[in-house]
Amino acid sequence: MDIVFSSTVELATAIARRKISAVEALDAHLAQIDRRNEGVNAVISLDREGAYERAGKADAALARGATPGPLHGVPFTLKDMHETIGMKTTVGFPPFADYVASHDSPVVARLKAAGGVLMAKTNVATMLSDWQSNNPLFGRTSNPWNLERTAGGSSGGAAAAVAAGMTPFDVGTDMQDSIRLPAAFCGVYGLKPTEHRVSLAGAFPNPGNAARSVRLMSCLGPLARCVDDLSLIYQIIAGPDGRDTDLAPVPVEITPKLSTKTLRIAFAPSLPGFPVAGAVGAAVENLARQLQSAGAIVEQAKLPELDLHDDLAQGGALIGMMMEAAQPEPPKRPTSVSRWFEALARRDKSILAWDRFLDDWDALLCPVAMTTAFPHCEPGTPIKVDGKDQDYWMLPAYGAVFNYSGHPALSMPCGKDRDGLPIGLQLVGKRWSEARLLGVAAAIEPLTGGFRRPPAY
Repeated sequence: MDIVFSSTVELATAIARRKISAVEALDAHLAQIDRRNEGVNAVISLDREGAYERAGKADAALARGATPGPLHGVPFTLKDMHETIGMKTTVGFPPFADYVASHDSPVVARLKAAGGVLMAKTNVATMLSDWQSNNPLFGRTSNPWNLERTAGGSSGGAAAAVAAGMTPFDVGTDMQDSIRLPAAFCGVYGLKPTEHRVSLAGAFPNPGNAARSVRLMSCLGPLARCVDDLSLIYQIIAGPDGRDTDLAPVPVEITPKLSTKTLRIAFAPSLPGFPVAGAVGAAVENLARQLQSAGAIVEQAKLPELDLHDDLAQGGALIGMMMEAAQPEPPKRPTSVSRWFEALARRDKSILAWDRFLDDWDALLCPVAMTTAFPHCEPGTPIKVDGKDQDYWMLPAYGAVFNYSGHPALSMPCGKDRDGLPIGLQLVGKRWSEARLLGVAAAIEPLTGGFRRPPAY
């Protein structure tokens, strides 16, 4: 058994059947971190002593005949933004360098209750505010496929660690493509659930117990190396928790087993007015042809008549209003309540337009980002896409459209570009339909080839 590149499901099964121990699984992952992390710099705040204590307790529980949970003894990491007992939560921000929460966030508590063994945190962009993972506390994360390239952000450490076999899964945040973009860049899977599906309580360090301002567009979701693992982690962390009152009491369903012959897939090699690398658009078209050959109904459908650039601007304005509310000192001209409600009304139009579009389709297939992983650079530097300079701030555009609308979307690896870098494609589903979206992805997974190890791993 290749422990470090086994799936979460495989590890949990092997530990529960006592084919390997939780301590052996932890040994293997810590050894992989020791071998690979120096170059990648994905894993930070390593808790060896605490992890070994937890793994030992997991093995002792099995020896006593305890019924294992779905993650019993499985080691994992978490993006450095989840409040966690006994571990620093910094978001790469110097004023939070020594912050340790007094309690676990609901997501952390659920993963631990399922039997998971938390090993470490993973690196992020400072305050989760960029599409490269670099900060003054821990430095820069590199892509395991090419250390000269970015792993993406803000969940870049999570994506790189999963791709490099340092952890079987992680849980990131996604307000503007921050799970899906790094997943695509590193060749792994990442799920952004429907808005208000997974608790945001404790999803950001809060030393002063301030009122939570981020209540829209941001989502928590898993990164992993296969669809089955996304499904497992999603089912553990989703649903009302007694702390985040925005969560909808919608049932968290089991992922159905679907056949490609039953699927209805709309595809778009690009979105109107958005740049895209030729290799990425071609990957969308090639997968659409494969799906059609496999019996699916596939169509390059007419997309909703929306000004997507305006949607991005409106989404940015909403984020700005939420950030304004989080400032310790109120601005001289605070946003009026009427402007806030006008912004929400404008957003409703886009939500409903995508709802109507997806009434006819199981999923929309489109790019995750305009390019594959690009060389490390200063934020704001123009990005080369097929030799042409494109605006840096368009990096998250393909994903941010669906943060604005609140629809579930996932990134899945689908081949490589001419530089040998992973190409990630996006599947978007109806709101509250994560189970079906994951079922669609699982049906498509054999056509894409799924996760591949980076060279030399």
